Amino acid sequence: MKKIFSIRQNNDLNHLWLFVFRVSLSLFFLTHGMGKLNMLMEGNGAQFSDPLGIGNNLSLILAVLGEVVAPVFLIAGLGTRLAVIPALTTMVVAVFLVHGSDPFQKKEMALLYLVGFLTILVLGPGRFSFDSLFSGKKK
Repeated sequence: MKKIFSIRQNNDLNHLWLFVFRVSLSLFFLTHGMGKLNMLMEGNGAQFSDPLGIGNNLSLILAVLGEVVAPVFLIAGLGTRLAVIPALTTMVVAVFLVHGSDPFQKKEMALLYLVGFLTILVLGPGRFSFDSLFSGKKK
């Protein structure tokens, strides 16, 4: 029986899929952060919730870090495993604090993002990233 895909082709496909997954997840997540970035730029931080008890403005700054800054780094695949931590943290806060007592339907999207970012943390950025380019390793 003839092989449809060789091991090398599957490896290429895996790296391509990691790229598509990392970029699309980050772009979707970035859309959630843009409203928060606008709120921060307009000085409306007092209107933002404070689930950690650290102040509304600081909570908003941390949310912007997790939902705007981190996704930009993730899209580029630059410092990926470090950059994913603020996004993960934002989703942990959303799932367990902001929507902790809400029904599953309210926290479902945050859980999906959480699993997606955990996947990036575990699998890394793949070959199509600045991390791979700068590491000099052939994958």
